[in-house]
Amino acid sequence: MTPFPRLHDLYIARNVIGTVVLTWFVLIGLDLMIALFDQLGDIGEGDYGFGRALAHVAYTTPRRSYELFPTAAVIGALMALGQLATSSELTALRALGLSRRRLSLSVAAAVAVLTAAMVLNGETLSPWGERQANVLKQTSKSRDTVVARYSGLWAREGEIILNAQGGQEREDGGQRWLELRDVRLYAFEEDGRLKSIARARIAEHRPGAWVLRDVTRTQFAGKSVTRVQVAEERWTSKLDTTALTADLDRPRYLGAHELRAAIEYRERNGLDASQFEEHYWGRWFYPLNVLALVLAAAPFAFGTLRSGGLGKRLFIGVVFALGFRLVQVQFVQLANVFDLDYRVAYLAPILVMVAVSIVLFRRRSG
Repeated sequence: MTPFPRLHDLYIARNVIGTVVLTWFVLIGLDLMIALFDQLGDIGEGDYGFGRALAHVAYTTPRRSYELFPTAAVIGALMALGQLATSSELTALRALGLSRRRLSLSVAAAVAVLTAAMVLNGETLSPWGERQANVLKQTSKSRDTVVARYSGLWAREGEIILNAQGGQEREDGGQRWLELRDVRLYAFEEDGRLKSIARARIAEHRPGAWVLRDVTRTQFAGKSVTRVQVAEERWTSKLDTTALTADLDRPRYLGAHELRAAIEYRERNGLDASQFEEHYWGRWFYPLNVLALVLAAAPFAFGTLRSGGLGKRLFIGVVFALGFRLVQVQFVQLANVFDLDYRVAYLAPILVMVAVSIVLFRRRSG
């Protein structure tokens, strides 16, 4: 097999990427319009007007792009192959000695470039955009500068339970930190008895520790109770901004790093982490899902080189995209119900799709 990229690889990649991107933009545009209509009911609450609703939807564009890309990839790839087949260019490439499998690998390589960009987007722009959208909407509707998603926060770290009445993210001199206000720390003994209660006016998350300010600590020891007040003290804890926000943000909108931190936090404190594991492994299998879907759908385009059938191929692409997604969702739900490994649930449908692709290539070879 000749090494990548060859002239025909670049030509196919140009057609595939162009068609996938165009299809992708159409799907994103439709999704954004529907999302904007959904926001109209909230316009008028506080300072949340049409301009902020538009900005809220715009912030969610990276996340929507990430979610819609697999469908756009398979539809766009099939449309690109259909256009090449209609103009007899695929027939010419076959006449040069290129097999269907070789041409499909060229298509997959082109899709892989866009997939890599989407994986990067899913770990950076997508989570950031969702947080900005939530902050914009919450602060606009509440007329409050304090970020509403930290209001009434509860968290656990070992034998200590934290409660905060509110908080906000601050930034100064290039440094960014989380600040909670009216904080209470309930410390328990191993047998469940209350050991102490600390109340702090402010708790700031700094690297490796929390800085508590204006602290009043009440200690319970046997039959005695003591109370001390200090201006400042440090609480060394692994509880960080990521662990706190994971409870308040939707797991599906978090990046893999944040999901991993949330899983470790829950496992460390004996809490259920299944929902976060589901989305964490979904992030890892995302590129495999896209490539397996494209490779499984590609044989349908080659099967109709003479007759064209662009509409039929587009329909098959949509059916494959939706069908594959439904099958995988069912596998993941079964893994959740029966406490199975999510890696198996994500991998099994991919193997099925690859097997389908191999069978179809063999049947249509020659």
